[in-house]
Amino acid sequence: MRSLMMTFLSLYCAASDDNSGIKKMKMQFATGPLLKFQIWVFEEYMQVLYQRYPDIRIEGENYLPLPLYRHVASFLSMFKLALIGLIIIGKDPFALCGMQAPGIWVWGQENKIYACMMVFFFSNMIENQCMSTGAFEITLNDVPVWSKLESGHLPSMQQLVQILENEMKMNVPMDTLPHHRS
Repeated sequence: MRSLMMTFLSLYCAASDDNSGIKKMKMQFATGPLLKFQIWVFEEYMQVLYQRYPDIRIEGENYLPLPLYRHVASFLSMFKLALIGLIIIGKDPFALCGMQAPGIWVWGQENKIYACMMVFFFSNMIENQCMSTGAFEITLNDVPVWSKLESGHLPSMQQLVQILENEMKMNVPMDTLPHHRS
């Protein structure tokens, strides 16, 4: 169960500038239905960026969804286990409340394997939707430089390199610029 929740974790890489002049980049992305693709994109970007900019340090962390969605996913996970347990044991929770069992509960008691599988997969689908954000956020020196949530797509390698080139030009110390005489 815990391994399924780990599938929805996100990789987060962020950036900040320290006194040694080394730039830090964070790329945060949510894993989900496109987990393998996003990891592949991250690894490709990281390789190219390390080759082109050896002074940039790239770090990774998780990009988490809103706390409400995380709590809903946790609740569904526990509810799913309890419901599967009730189906397997054959205990009728509706009888405890003095209610007649609905038809789907009767069907579940007659078809325990199918009912457990249906509960498991349906619940996992909803949990996945709650934990998946679709994010691929990039910051350089703690300044956001790209957001898939805002743009709707991943940056191309060319776009990412252009962003970094612009950032490098803007952060050149004043004493290293050539002096022009008028």
